[in-house]
Amino acid sequence: MRSALNIPAAFEIRRAPETPANDAYAEVLVGGIKTACLSRADLTRMMLADCFAARQMAFANPKLIFAINGHAIALAAQDEKFRRAFESADIIHADGQATVFASRLLTGTPIPERSATTDFIHDAAIAAADHGLRFFLLGATEEANAKAANNLRQAYPGLQIVGRRHGYFSMLDEDEICDEINLTRPDVIWAGLSVPLEYEFAVRNRRRLNAGWLVTCGGCFNFITGDHPRAPRWMQKVGLEWLHRLWREPKRLFWRYAATNPLAFFLLLTRTTAIAPQASAPALMVPVRNAA
Repeated sequence: MRSALNIPAAFEIRRAPETPANDAYAEVLVGGIKTACLSRADLTRMMLADCFAARQMAFANPKLIFAINGHAIALAAQDEKFRRAFESADIIHADGQATVFASRLLTGTPIPERSATTDFIHDAAIAAADHGLRFFLLGATEEANAKAANNLRQAYPGLQIVGRRHGYFSMLDEDEICDEINLTRPDVIWAGLSVPLEYEFAVRNRRRLNAGWLVTCGGCFNFITGDHPRAPRWMQKVGLEWLHRLWREPKRLFWRYAATNPLAFFLLLTRTTAIAPQASAPALMVPVRNAA
C-alpha cells in the first residue's frame, strides 16, 4: 500500500467586510494534507476580506484556494507533481465529507463542516452580489460555461460576471488567456479545468494573474447548469455523494473510484492528525513512501 502510495468607482465594494483578512484559523493534517478548519461562512468572509485587500494594490497575485477530497488525497500520495502543486495552495478546504469525518475522529480541532465547492460557489455569489465583487469563469465547454454564467446571473441579481472562457486550450494559449482575464479585472477567478489540470494551471499562472482569489472548482459549472444533478441531501451528509455520481456515470467513474477510494480510506485513517502548535514548519503533505 505504501509503495502505491485595483477598480473603477462603479465596481468598488459597497460594504467592507467586518473582520480582517488575516484571521487565524486552525489546520489539521487530513490524509497527509494540511487542511483548514473553516466553515463555508468562514471561507466566504475570508474571500471578501482578501479580495478587498487585493484591490488596494496595483497588482496582486491571487491566493490559491484548493479543495481536498478522497480523489485528491490519493493522487497526492501517488503523484509527486500533483503533490507539489497542492503544496502551493494558500488555503485547502474540505470538499469531501469523509475528510470532515476523519478530522472529527482523529484530531482535537475538527473541520467544522464540509465546504463542497459546488455549494461554496453559491455562498460566494451571494456575497459577491452584495459587495460588488467580480467573477471570471474559466472552464467546461463553451455551452456549459455560458449557461453557468447565465444561471448565476439570474439566481443572484447584481452578480458581476465580468468574463468567461471555456476550458479547452493548450499551455501555449495561457499567456493570452491570462491577459484576457486581467483585462476584465476580476476579484475571483473560478477555474474548472478538471483534476489535476486546474491545479497545475493555477500554480503555473498565479504570478501572471491579477485577482484576489483563484478557486479550483472541478466540474462545478456542470452542476450549476443542472447537467450533473447533486446527490440527495442525506447522501451528501453521510459522505456517499461519490456513490451517487458513480451510479450516474459508471463507465467514467468506476475505475477512478476503484483505484482511489481504498487508498484514500487508508490515508484518512493513518495520515490524519492534529498539527502541534510548536511545530514551526509542518509539512503540507506527508508522502506515503516516506511515512513511518
